[in-house]
Amino acid sequence: MPVFEVDSTIAGQPSLPAARGPMSARIIDAVRATPADAPARIDVPTVLDPWSDDVQLALAVCHELHYRGWADAGRDCEWDPVLIGARGRLEDLFLSAVVEECVPLSEEGTADAELGALARGVPSGAVAHLRRWGTEDEFADYFAARSVYHLKEADPHAWAIPRLSGRVKAAFVAVEFDEYGAGRAERVHQNLFGELLSSMGLNCDYLGYLPHAPGVVLAPVNLMMCLGLRRSRRGATVGHFAATEMTSPVGSAWILHGLDRLEAPEPARRFFREHVEADAVHELVMRDEVVGVLLSDEPSLEDDVVFGIRALLVVENRLDRAFVDAWNSGRSLVRREVDQ
Repeated sequence: MPVFEVDSTIAGQPSLPAARGPMSARIIDAVRATPADAPARIDVPTVLDPWSDDVQLALAVCHELHYRGWADAGRDCEWDPVLIGARGRLEDLFLSAVVEECVPLSEEGTADAELGALARGVPSGAVAHLRRWGTEDEFADYFAARSVYHLKEADPHAWAIPRLSGRVKAAFVAVEFDEYGAGRAERVHQNLFGELLSSMGLNCDYLGYLPHAPGVVLAPVNLMMCLGLRRSRRGATVGHFAATEMTSPVGSAWILHGLDRLEAPEPARRFFREHVEADAVHELVMRDEVVGVLLSDEPSLEDDVVFGIRALLVVENRLDRAFVDAWNSGRSLVRREVDQ
């Protein structure tokens, strides 16, 4: 028995989703178990599709234990060694799959060159589609999928803060401070996205779309967690965050153009207008004052930073293709029956 009992519930806790296969069923059952019936082991087969809905949901359930947790968890199991062990094995499988799809690292693949290429890039795929032709239903589908991240925006990258120091930490925190509204609750990006969802008639509950989101939607957030929770991958977390900020201003401007075309509600446009303005500054800070100084202090982290940049592109390109394929077929990527 513990020395004292702790109430691990907090406001806005989601309930556990339905399983998508045997792996997510084992994880969900383990989280729901009481102390008396908690499993002593969770088998993780070596042959699994790391991109499957089943594995990605299993990872998402494990990772959420480090955020708000689950309202129907049978116990406080955030640091349950059995769940931690299973999560680690699943993360290793997923990261190996991401590595396989990354462009191989080379001497020419510097972090500065990678970020420069992103800064010069032109959005394509889903963002280009939304800008020119996106319908209200397609925008709603995009927002429902993105809510899995944006309702916790900046949180996954914040794991890097205690692993950084000096000028790098100061600059990194300055960017995160803006993500959290610079001390003003009404400007916290998570809250702005909640207002966006409400204005579009969508579910603004935290993880409200998780039960309907396929694995390709969960993978980008799971990647952030796989990197952020590992001190040894702090370089990759920094690279991932920098790449996110480098691609945000132009992508947000294109989405804003599409929303203007549809005369979307002002709260929907406000979220992307904020990102156009703020992230134009953030990209310079991340490239020069975070990545540049970090690699000056710790040049051995170069490959890990580059991996973080390229890993983001792997999961985002997969998601991008999934959006376009769904919309070209007249489907939604995230089932939206819950909103009807």
